[in-house]
Amino acid sequence: MPSIRPSRIVAFVCIVLGTICGPHGRAQAALLMEEPYGWFGALNPTGHNAIYFERICADTPVRLRHCQPGELGAVIARYQGIDGYDWVAIPLIPYLYSVENASEVPVHVDREMVKRLRDQYREAHLESLGANLPAGNLVRGGWTQLVGAAYERRIYAFRFETTPEQDDALMARLNAGPNRSSFNLLFENCADFVRLILNSYFPSTFRRSIFPDAGLTTPKQTAYKLVKYARKHPQTGLEIFEIPQIPGYRRMSHSAKGIDESLVTTIYAVPIVLLNPYLAGGLFADYLVRGRYHPIPRHPEVLGPDKLSVLTASAAPHENSVSAGTTTDLSPSAETNVCVQGQGDVSNCTAGATATPGATPSLRGIGAANE
Repeated sequence: MPSIRPSRIVAFVCIVLGTICGPHGRAQAALLMEEPYGWFGALNPTGHNAIYFERICADTPVRLRHCQPGELGAVIARYQGIDGYDWVAIPLIPYLYSVENASEVPVHVDREMVKRLRDQYREAHLESLGANLPAGNLVRGGWTQLVGAAYERRIYAFRFETTPEQDDALMARLNAGPNRSSFNLLFENCADFVRLILNSYFPSTFRRSIFPDAGLTTPKQTAYKLVKYARKHPQTGLEIFEIPQIPGYRRMSHSAKGIDESLVTTIYAVPIVLLNPYLAGGLFADYLVRGRYHPIPRHPEVLGPDKLSVLTASAAPHENSVSAGTTTDLSPSAETNVCVQGQGDVSNCTAGATATPGATPSLRGIGAANE
């Protein structure tokens, strides 16, 4: 009988123990609800949606890969005016601050500094998107929306737990898909893209809403539905954080609104009342009944550039945790006063969410199945 080397026995035991006793891998993702700003934000005060993944990194702005140790992951979103691409992925710190290290983030900026930081990052990392890529303007987006988001506005991160299988399936679908833009402000906007991604993690949860959003998808509605889902499924591990706007470049951004809220609480209310007071009354009533939801807690934890690693940490028990029995009122007329958190493997509440890589070539197929 041939002898077996002790080193092989040790290796075999390590493999077996790692398979049986090893912890189930978890990672973090975060829905980013970004506030509206500037002139266009006054016309369209719904804001912007993007989604961050701890485990998914950008090999190029339009190609995804697994993150290496020490990397903080990437932000993925649908953008307009990016050489015909539907989505782009940018590392977390450059997406927020146009620099590669948190230690380089300025505490105060002006227009020239923001332009310089963006130009430096583009020359180093975005040349593959085209030399003549437009910078964008007040109406149409451009490459500047890919970097330095925190110079423009305040951002809220709704962090939740994912599994390796879910992240791998999403990465395979996005890499295999055509990635050609079909951007439409009404029905193919940034929130629609995020809605389709979230439905691959939480099936049939995120749909367009007739009331109070007139059948459109808005960033605030998407955040509210994630909070509502996590209230019923605390194993989602949802926590809410604020990423503040860096002062100096623009006036401070203002809160994101839904459709009804935009029409009855802004200057739009005046012409609507003059043209059709009955319509104005209906919109106001719908806003009172359905539109006054508040997905953001009163005092969320603030994450500066040096605290972004919190987004990669699992949710921990907390005195305000839903799993601890604290009541959180998510009705439209009440404000969410606590962070929604929890524990457990998110796969328990997303059975069937994962797919074999390559089985679904695009996110639109997911959306059709879940609407």
